[in-house]
Amino acid sequence: MGAFIMLFLISCEPASQEQTETDQRHGLPKLKISDNQRFFATESGEPFFWLGDTAWLLFGKLDREETEKYLDDRKEKGFNIIQIMTLHTVGAVNAYGDSALVNQDVARPLTTEGTDYGDGDAYDFWDHVDFVIDKAEERGIYVAMVPIWGSNVRAGHVDRDQVEIYGKFLSDRYGNRNHIVWLNGGDVPGSDSTEVWNRLGETLRANNPDQLITFHPRGRTQSSDWFADEDWMDFHMFQSGHRRYDQDDTEKAYGEDNWRYVKADYDLDRRMPTLDGEPSYEGIPIGLHDPKEGFWDDNAVRRYGYWSVFAGAAGYTYGHSAIMQMHRPIDETGAYGNEMYWTEALDAPGASQMIHLKNLMLDFDYFDREPAQELVANQGERYDYLVATKGKGYALIYTYTGRDIAINMDELGRNEVEAKWFNPRTGEYSNIGRMSGDRVQEFKPDGEEQDGNDWVLVLTYE
Repeated sequence: MGAFIMLFLISCEPASQEQTETDQRHGLPKLKISDNQRFFATESGEPFFWLGDTAWLLFGKLDREETEKYLDDRKEKGFNIIQIMTLHTVGAVNAYGDSALVNQDVARPLTTEGTDYGDGDAYDFWDHVDFVIDKAEERGIYVAMVPIWGSNVRAGHVDRDQVEIYGKFLSDRYGNRNHIVWLNGGDVPGSDSTEVWNRLGETLRANNPDQLITFHPRGRTQSSDWFADEDWMDFHMFQSGHRRYDQDDTEKAYGEDNWRYVKADYDLDRRMPTLDGEPSYEGIPIGLHDPKEGFWDDNAVRRYGYWSVFAGAAGYTYGHSAIMQMHRPIDETGAYGNEMYWTEALDAPGASQMIHLKNLMLDFDYFDREPAQELVANQGERYDYLVATKGKGYALIYTYTGRDIAINMDELGRNEVEAKWFNPRTGEYSNIGRMSGDRVQEFKPDGEEQDGNDWVLVLTYE
């Protein structure tokens, strides 16, 4: 009995504040901004290359079994963050018929006592959100959550006071999760309801000092257009795709320039990481609402990825039309001309190729990487554009069309390099050999010059 009492007393001793905070937080490393304010890192200083997937309607459409199927697949394919709408609409209902809100009021989240999945009265919308977040954490996947999709605010369903209460609810419920990132906004210009977005951002920042926050903007815009100097912002996000266009509006039509958004953010006085959080999806119409124009394919999503990352982005978010809407057999029709179910789209070619971009960037010294367009001696336009990046002991140059690449060796500061080709479709390297010279060196990859015959020229040196 004496030993039992002693054990009981020891177990009841109060833990230190540091230990208590550690116990209350969940297991994945916290994310932070790198020291040079260009990239993401874990709390221990390891590189974190944001490789995202858009699963916007997951909370509302997938049940528990389907959620695990999706997460297992994305883990296997190397994705480390998924982007989800917490509330697509104020009338949001999940796969079990549970409403998120009382009377569609974001200031009144509908929660019930208990969390038992076996008890239909206890397991509510927010318990299901918890389940998804927990299962993502188990697989080493971070979750980037949009609190409320922008169309709801634009329609007047949410005001500043409501969003402050709702933001506090989210903070109280998820503030101890290391693997949560907040995407304020949601496909809306920051000039629309700016006061609401600032109030939500300020509420999340005040109550979630350890969680990163950005703004997810409208197509062909970037968060820095409105929020470059806001204290609640940690990094920038732009959406390079999904904008309707007229037949003669070729610039908007073909998305030839997502690297421009990175450059614009690089030129700002206040440094922040930036990334393309929504390029055009694989499987979505080129004209967005008009399938007769054709659909974006895996070639396009690779181009968006390598163009933006080599221009200096801290990561990249892939998307597929069927998966972003989680199109299911019970859905009457798919949006944007989609006829594929989300389960089929899991194995779309682009989804399997994204890991090669992440692996390539992590193959080299990470945090000193910077844009290096001065290396390119034969710059082209539109799809012939060449994008270059360099870091300690290496340089990478991407061609989307497989055309020749001419390198200014003087700008490289070396006249002798080891050269290889990297294949973005397979992740394989092939050797070119040692090259020397103090002027312009030309390199030509295999294959016919055409869209989608993309290659990365890899130069390494001491």
